[in-house]
Amino acid sequence: MIWVIAVTIFWIAALGVNIRIANSAWGNTRAGRIFVPVLFGLTILIVWEGLVRGLQIPAVILPPPSAIAVRFSESLDILWMDFVQTFLKGALSGFAIGCGAAFLTAILIDRSPFLQRGLLPVGNFIAALPIIGTAPILVMWFGFDWQSKAAVVVAMVFFPMLVNTVQGLKETEAMQRDLMHTYAASYWQSLFKLRLPAAMPFVFNGLKISTTLALIGAIVAEFFGSPTRGMGFRISIEVGRLGLDMVWAEITVAAIAGTLFYGIVTLVEKKVTFWHPSQRK
Repeated sequence: MIWVIAVTIFWIAALGVNIRIANSAWGNTRAGRIFVPVLFGLTILIVWEGLVRGLQIPAVILPPPSAIAVRFSESLDILWMDFVQTFLKGALSGFAIGCGAAFLTAILIDRSPFLQRGLLPVGNFIAALPIIGTAPILVMWFGFDWQSKAAVVVAMVFFPMLVNTVQGLKETEAMQRDLMHTYAASYWQSLFKLRLPAAMPFVFNGLKISTTLALIGAIVAEFFGSPTRGMGFRISIEVGRLGLDMVWAEITVAAIAGTLFYGIVTLVEKKVTFWHPSQRK
């Protein structure tokens, strides 16, 4: 009981410090915006460690962060192999294929009223299909290696990217389009010089949504068939062995990879859409 009280006091004190820093002038600087979430994350880890050890929670239910860190350091070769299989081969390739195909399809839809009325409703229906239903089918079609995981990722990211891009292409105002007509601009000139730049915030919104969906899709697809490597494969195996420290190590790798992936897309967005009001300080 004393241990729980001590951890609670630490949590309240650390949270108070974090709030004070976040509300200060330094908290609005770049260093402050990095420091605040780092401090909050460290606070959560310390509280987690204290509660697990103080309450003597069994490791098969919830291992402490220190045990996860030890397992992480001892399994770097396995974690790297799983990262390459799941993220670099499955998630990243599916992300590139799915988002690229969706972008090109959006341009075709923009040119064809028939596709606008026919393809988008079908796309919304397919996007609503649960991954646990489509993943086994795609694994049977494309095999147990990374190609089937990439196919699952394509199915997951295609329509969110498509819908965002189609909506972005409609964002230009009538006055802007009329101005391009007065310049005798062709459809493609108007597309590349006006409508695509205006659609970039929507395109990057679709890309950022797809970064998360890609990693989730690749991991979940590995539960339905995979070679003896991959994050999803490792998680399913270690859960059966009650190796929760390894499961959390894989979750840590997935969280780091997903955060960095999302961050890279966000940095590219800031460079491309620097003119947009959302990017102004």
